Amino acid sequence: MDKSVTDFNVRLRTIRLRELIVGIIVTLILTGILTVIFPVIEESDGLFFIVVLLIGALLFFWALRGTKGLDRNIESIFEDHNRKEILYVFAINLLFAFLFTFLISSLDMLISFSDPTWVPLGEIETVEMDGSVIILDAIGAIIFAPIMEELIFRGVIFNRLKIRVGIIPAMIISSFIFAIGHEFGGITSAFLFGICMCLLYLKTDNILIPMCVHFLNNVVATILNLIGLDVVISQFPWIIPSTIISIIGTVYLIKYLVQETRKAKKQYS
Repeated sequence: MDKSVTDFNVRLRTIRLRELIVGIIVTLILTGILTVIFPVIEESDGLFFIVVLLIGALLFFWALRGTKGLDRNIESIFEDHNRKEILYVFAINLLFAFLFTFLISSLDMLISFSDPTWVPLGEIETVEMDGSVIILDAIGAIIFAPIMEELIFRGVIFNRLKIRVGIIPAMIISSFIFAIGHEFGGITSAFLFGICMCLLYLKTDNILIPMCVHFLNNVVATILNLIGLDVVISQFPWIIPSTIISIIGTVYLIKYLVQETRKAKKQYS
């Protein structure tokens, strides 16, 4: 990390992978100390997750202290073209995330019409959760996860890899590492989401832009999960329009990835 750099965006790009690893180790050590002092942290996965991300965020803020330009980044979020792209990328990724669920539900529906004994492949189980657990999980997923995941995977890993291996391999590798941290069924959507975040960051040099998309994605995903709307739209008759809309969103996602990747290759070749 180059502490002589005073521009926020440039300082972020100078954070090295080894410094990130040191930061992760320090975060785990401090979390362990706090867990010993406050055993309640270990009793709640949601609280433990928040503490880890909070300490990590504080270390990033310490590393980026004294820089300028964050205010310009915030202002650019509300520029018309950035605002529209944030909403667009969020929408097409969200629709793709539901594609496999809808396709499996559609297959279940078609087979069950001819075979009443068919056991659904995509049967969704609902689990009752305590209110405090829901709140902690929501805080971690909505507030801290978008900030930390974008700083780590796009701000550091992608930035450092693109210097060593090039833009396209850097997008693939950083997005793959990002994806394997998600549940098995969401690895593909998380991988493509990561690619989109790399492209957005590359286009704008503003880490807050992918953070905003990530924030919207996690807000909507959390709400859908809490109210069970994802279960409702996976059932007949909603499954038919849901699948069609999801397929259309997937087509636009592929189109976006192809077009923006070509632009990135041309610009940084």
